[in-house]
Amino acid sequence: METLLIVDDDLSLLESLKMHFEDIEHDGAPRYQVVTATRAAEALRVAQEVMPSVVILDMKLPDRTGLDIIEEMKSLCGDARIILVTAFHDMETTIRAMKAGAFDYIHKPFPDLTALDIVVSRALEYRQLSRRAATVNVETAAARLGDIVGTSPLMQQLVKEIGKVAASRATVLIHGESGTGKELIARVIHNYSYDEPKPFIGINCSAIVDTLLESELFGHEKGAFTGANAVKPGKFEMAEDGTIFLDEIGDMSLMLQAKLLRVLQEREFERVGGVKRIKLRARVIAATHRNLVEEVGAGRFREDLYQRLKVITLQLPPLRERRDDIPSLVHHLLERINEKVHKRVTRVPPEVLAHLVRLPWRGNVRELENVLTRAVVLAPGEVLLSDNLPALESNELEHGGGPVNGHPVHTNGHSLPDFLVAPIDDPSRIPTLEEAERMLIELTMTVTKGHKGKTCQILGISRPTLERKLQKYGVRQDQQV
Repeated sequence: METLLIVDDDLSLLESLKMHFEDIEHDGAPRYQVVTATRAAEALRVAQEVMPSVVILDMKLPDRTGLDIIEEMKSLCGDARIILVTAFHDMETTIRAMKAGAFDYIHKPFPDLTALDIVVSRALEYRQLSRRAATVNVETAAARLGDIVGTSPLMQQLVKEIGKVAASRATVLIHGESGTGKELIARVIHNYSYDEPKPFIGINCSAIVDTLLESELFGHEKGAFTGANAVKPGKFEMAEDGTIFLDEIGDMSLMLQAKLLRVLQEREFERVGGVKRIKLRARVIAATHRNLVEEVGAGRFREDLYQRLKVITLQLPPLRERRDDIPSLVHHLLERINEKVHKRVTRVPPEVLAHLVRLPWRGNVRELENVLTRAVVLAPGEVLLSDNLPALESNELEHGGGPVNGHPVHTNGHSLPDFLVAPIDDPSRIPTLEEAERMLIELTMTVTKGHKGKTCQILGISRPTLERKLQKYGVRQDQQV
């Protein structure tokens, strides 16, 4: 039985809500024990005594406002979910309430109590989800070098290669898709190459037009071109005896490739408009998402420069090829994101983690960080919700046979809707999004024999979302568990 604390100074409404919730049963027994309070001070005292699971808290109380006591209420009754109720539609107060940690903010008078029932049920489910997630430790024993996280064989091999590279001053070429962390690898190599701090200077070769990139790389003398009002040292000069990191070097023009080749060969360069030779003391690390062998074949990249750069080559695996590292990455990134956005979303339910592992991650670790950042910002508490994550695409579901926690799910002979398995020539046969969603939910419920937990895992949605969709589409629930 869950304890429900209702705080309101309207005695008739208080009594009505108390009777309503006391009449609700679950498995033949009362679902709620209801306690009440009419003032803020009384509410805080009762909360400390009974430790409610959910608090329905009126905004306007005789002694204080609900907003005033929400922090105290949260500290007194631990992980209880607090639902603020108000008779006023005030956007600013709504924002302040959610920022203060309210689970939800609803308005009265209630047209009926169904909406309130749903919110209370969601609050309880979220609390249970939070407690379950607390037992799941997503941090695994990770081999970390700086901010590199991962225990997969691919990452273990990469770490070994980094260790060998850091012991030399050889030029390094890092290959990897966008978002795999090429600059991070370059920084780790740099940090482990020197016993004392040295400059690490990076430049994105694709982000600056050619006319300015030469000046950025090599610097310029006063009067070298219009606007050059003073001597400016370039990135190669600023790197001193540290590291110069040339990101996206595959996008560099052929003209600048020729100049860079000469610098690497002679280990000297001049500023634009200058004649003084400056020694290149820095180590060069380059990176690209392009296949430079193909670029050389197409005439877009100089073969002699490619040979100069690939003294040591590191290949970064895409995230989809090291899915075992995703749980560790999630934990690692959540720490950083929480600090950045000033929140404390620390719990990841197992079904949410499974959903994250199954996503395609075409944008790799950068996309994972962006997705987690959005989910953290939108999370109403300390639990990461699948509602705020991208949905799995149909090809990821593999027509109902996509993996759940690493295990395939089969349709067991159940026929799939035509729109999932066969080309449709007649446009009139293409279902609407709602029709397609309903059919997919019905199919998944059939495959899982009505098991809502498994259905949520396969569809990549939360339990409350599934409940709302089942009700919306009128899906039969007589065989669900």
